[in-house]
Amino acid sequence: MLWAWRRAMARESGAAAATGPFGALKNIAITFIGTLQTRLALLGNEIQVEKHLILQQLGLGLALMFCVGVGLLLTIALAVHIWWEQRVWVLAACAALFTGLAVYLYAALRRTLDAGDDMFAASLAELQEDLRQLKAATGKDGSHG
Repeated sequence: MLWAWRRAMARESGAAAATGPFGALKNIAITFIGTLQTRLALLGNEIQVEKHLILQQLGLGLALMFCVGVGLLLTIALAVHIWWEQRVWVLAACAALFTGLAVYLYAALRRTLDAGDDMFAASLAELQEDLRQLKAATGKDGSHG
C-alpha cells in the first residue's frame, strides 16, 4: 500500500515541482517516508538476526548442559564405585568442586549480561547519520540549539 502511494506521489512530483512550495513539500514528504521505510526495514532485519542468534545459542546451550550433566553424573558414579571405601570424601570433593564452578559461572554470566552490546547499534547509527545530513542540508548544526 505504501509503495503504491509512493509511486503515485513520484508520478505527480514532475507536475508538483512546477507548482512551487507545495511541490517541494511533497518531495520532502516522499523523501521522509522513503527514509523511514528503509530504516524500519533495517530495524526489522536486525531484530530477525538477533532472534535467530539467540534461539540458536539457547538450543546449543541446553544441549551442552544436558550432555555435561549426564557426563558428570556418570563420572561421579564411576569415582564412587572405584573408591568405594572413600565414597564420603569423593562425594564431598565433587560437591565442593561443583559449588565452586557454579559460583564462577554465575559471576561470568553476570559479566556477560552487564556488558551486552546495543542491539540496534546499526539502526541508531544510520538514524544519526540521516539527522546529520538533514541538518547539513538545511544549514543547521547542533551547536545552535
